[in-house]
Amino acid sequence: MRTLTVLLAVFMAIPTMAQDIPPMPVVPTPEQIAYQEQELIGFIHYTVNAFTDKEWGDGKENPAIFNPSQLSTDQWAKVARQAGMKQLIITAKHHDGFCLWPSRFTGHSVKNSPWKNGQGDVVGNLAASCRKNGLRLGIYLSPWDQHEPSYGSDSYNSFYMNQLEELLTQYGEISEVWMDGARGENAKDMVYDFDAWRQLIYRLQPKALIFSDAGPDIRWIGNERGYAGETCWSTINSDDIVIGKADMAYLNTGDPQGRRWLTGECDVSIRPGWFYHPHEDSLVKSPHQLIEIYYNSVGRNGVLLLNLPPDRRGLIHENDVRTLKAFRKIIDHTFRKNLALRQKASADHYRQQNPRFAAQHLTDGDNQTYWAADDDKRQATLTISLHKPRVFNRIMLQEPIRFGQRVSAFHVDAEIDGQWITIARGTTIGYKRLLRFDTITSGKVRIVIDDALGPPALSNAGLFLATKE
Repeated sequence: MRTLTVLLAVFMAIPTMAQDIPPMPVVPTPEQIAYQEQELIGFIHYTVNAFTDKEWGDGKENPAIFNPSQLSTDQWAKVARQAGMKQLIITAKHHDGFCLWPSRFTGHSVKNSPWKNGQGDVVGNLAASCRKNGLRLGIYLSPWDQHEPSYGSDSYNSFYMNQLEELLTQYGEISEVWMDGARGENAKDMVYDFDAWRQLIYRLQPKALIFSDAGPDIRWIGNERGYAGETCWSTINSDDIVIGKADMAYLNTGDPQGRRWLTGECDVSIRPGWFYHPHEDSLVKSPHQLIEIYYNSVGRNGVLLLNLPPDRRGLIHENDVRTLKAFRKIIDHTFRKNLALRQKASADHYRQQNPRFAAQHLTDGDNQTYWAADDDKRQATLTISLHKPRVFNRIMLQEPIRFGQRVSAFHVDAEIDGQWITIARGTTIGYKRLLRFDTITSGKVRIVIDDALGPPALSNAGLFLATKE
């Protein structure tokens, strides 16, 4: 009995190690966290438009024009993987209504094209290529269909759901279903039954995330430049958002008082257009342009969705591939060495004086550990002390978003020649914030959290030197 009493006393004296910080009112699901951890994903825009040189088809195209000579979804997946992408979304059907799989519900599809004598299935091929290359698969099934006669009537909603069911049951796991409200001025009036569509998606693919202006899982960032807001909250109020008519500025910044967690997806094409056009072969974005987009998407708490339009051969063009390789090389070179890793970190306070929440977790390289402030604090100062002065010009900060998003204002100082100099300022952090500044030499950096919605917490900090941008 005495032994048991002693053991209980020892147990009671140990700081509480099992309890995490209280979460914010709105937090992401595990699937949303896994989605954001991908950081970079790809879009494949391909249809009859590649052969008509149009951005939007009109639904009157003859399926006979779809006849790529060297179509290789393996090449698409390999290019995406080498660029660091973790997922590919394909335009299974764009606004022209042409289906890249042999749909039973329309003749406007690959089954009536000369490609593979009508026996081809682009979606099926890509699904296999994604599995082979360790990529997730997403689909875009345009709600606007200019070929389908039932469009504009209630029966179109059933037609759409029939095609959606084909895509969700024939190709294995689907990670994302992409929806938008795009439609031309000439489009018939049509009320989409988004609620029924969502229910079908969740029933057939319970792990899939749905993208639209209003989510319910991922939101459009409000522009097609790939830029998230300087302030970017993952929370937003989506109840009043009308798909296709949303306030783009609101989508871009989110809402600190938002009642839903909708990660921002930043879509942009590697070319001026979304589909392949021969005259744009010389207009592919440069590696430097992609780097700018990366810092303003992934570096602002978003996910970068980069479009790679295959050409008339059915291949991602050499110019696009060249740019992607150079872009990836720059990213890898910049972030290959974290100068703050395993360096000394301290804070002016941490929660309950419990080692579980100490500042040293900021530099341990483990995203699951974190520093957390006292429960009654909204400000804090954390200092990273390097073994010796180092040269750097980039800083990375991350919050443990499984507990929500908190930081609303911060700045970063560096000790230079014995004086503290502010080198960067920001508002939100979220999953990841990347800040750029002039190259400096310093042995001490302090992260000052100026304000937060709740007791702030940080899971990771990094210092890097970019030399090849």
